Amino acid sequence: MLKIVLMSVWQKNRPFFMFLIKFGLSYLVLSVVYWFYLSQFDVDKNEADSMTVMVAKQSKGVAELFGANAAIKPHSKEASFVFYINNDSVLRVVEGCNAISVMILFTAFIVAFSTTFKRTSLYILAGIVIIHVLNITRIALLGLGFYHYPEYEEFLHDIVFPLFIYGVVFVLWVVWVMKLSGNAKKDKA
Repeated sequence: MLKIVLMSVWQKNRPFFMFLIKFGLSYLVLSVVYWFYLSQFDVDKNEADSMTVMVAKQSKGVAELFGANAAIKPHSKEASFVFYINNDSVLRVVEGCNAISVMILFTAFIVAFSTTFKRTSLYILAGIVIIHVLNITRIALLGLGFYHYPEYEEFLHDIVFPLFIYGVVFVLWVVWVMKLSGNAKKDKA
């Protein structure tokens, strides 16, 4: 009897369960791969991962594009970078600032609504590039904002920029589901 009920629930809600399985498995696999990547770096020796190094350098470059006198230096006591505007330390670029966790979440969602390998892969690649560019711009603007408006540091870091980056990711998800994945067309048929 239980088997019949479970099969009935599975059949009625198959798209939902497939979404959960595909999302969960891809999120788990990508998170484990990222964990293995991070385990290569010696945090006890203040060694930042190469993605965080790249993000810090590129964020400095973006700040300079905005006309700032920006600099970065490795932090002396942790695996991060200190970001300077006009020789004033304004923020730290830590592993969590590299947006890999956002990219993993984005990718897992797209995989959960995957279509053809080519279309899904190209959209994931384009989305990761968009997230990366937005992230380095976010860090540069945060540095400038912290320098010019230190009284709004918490508001900028905790509210404005997370809303912006997650808002863009949400829009990318909606575009994928409604326009590109083919799922919206299937429901109308």
